[in-house]
Amino acid sequence: MSSPRRALALLALLCAAGATTLVGFAGPAGASGRGDITWSVAPADAKGPDGRRVIDVELAGGQEVTEHVAVINRSTEEVVFAIDANDGYLTAKGLFDMRPSDATPTDGGAWIKIPDKVTIPAGATAIVPVKVSAPPNATPGDHPAGVTASVDTVSKQVRVQNRVGVRVNLRVTGDYVAKVAVTGLRAEYTGSWNPFAAGSIDVTYTVANVGNVRVAPDSQVRTSALVGESGWDDPSEAKAREIMPGSSREFTARVTGVWPMGSLTTEVVAIPSPVGKSPSGVVAQQVAIDTTLWALPWPQLAFLVLLVAVFLVTRVIVSRRRKRLKQQAEILREANELIAKYGGKPKD
Repeated sequence: MSSPRRALALLALLCAAGATTLVGFAGPAGASGRGDITWSVAPADAKGPDGRRVIDVELAGGQEVTEHVAVINRSTEEVVFAIDANDGYLTAKGLFDMRPSDATPTDGGAWIKIPDKVTIPAGATAIVPVKVSAPPNATPGDHPAGVTASVDTVSKQVRVQNRVGVRVNLRVTGDYVAKVAVTGLRAEYTGSWNPFAAGSIDVTYTVANVGNVRVAPDSQVRTSALVGESGWDDPSEAKAREIMPGSSREFTARVTGVWPMGSLTTEVVAIPSPVGKSPSGVVAQQVAIDTTLWALPWPQLAFLVLLVAVFLVTRVIVSRRRKRLKQQAEILREANELIAKYGGKPKD
């Protein structure tokens, strides 16, 4: 696959990972000889794109709702697009993505019925119905999914699928639980050899969503020692912290201004906040976990030893100088006594 073709295909896949209102760019078709294909997919109503970035659906078990997506063919030729729905998930960087089209959906993606394909003339828009049917026994909470429009191209016997899609947030009504668990807390102290500079603690921990709705944990890290407390508040945006039900993410933080004064206790506090439309009746449960490490003040001790050594050396030097001056004064006194005894003039 040529470099331009690979770059364009990768861009389309990344766009699908964003899963909002996206524009995808597919590389030139190989054996077909078609030109570049460009298209976008957006949430819509029965008339056309409605300005939304994602599709939010809240329904009860056994209920059916019909939504729409608009597939816009921005190419100069007619294109047949494959339409696909599947389960959604978040990547390690917090970006939304969908399972591959050849993977069988097992959650929200399995509740969506759509046409297998749609043919769109050049420059035209097709409104595709998205029928969502929640099973009667569907578990209350969030079931992320997505809908994509894709084009397959073949070059040198390599098949490339270019997908562009819309994120679908499915929520089944019922008892909502916003809860997280914090595990795997690790803390490592990094000191400074400057005795007048504090060190830092690098903290790593994992937050798991053990509830049934999407959450963005507001994390706080606190360290306490004999000489005081230092802290760090998570500055990242809610989107970057979002965790799906049943999933987990690893976080890192650096707490600065920590002095190495023996026992250091590090505590992580996580407060889950529901993402999207806040479900009624949900109480966020604060979770805390802590660990203790030891950090001895070696630079400060070395500086103290140096001060004591300088003091002792200075004291010895001063003592020897005083003793030498005293001996010189005694010699001068005895000399003056001898001179005075024999009638000479005393020396200063």
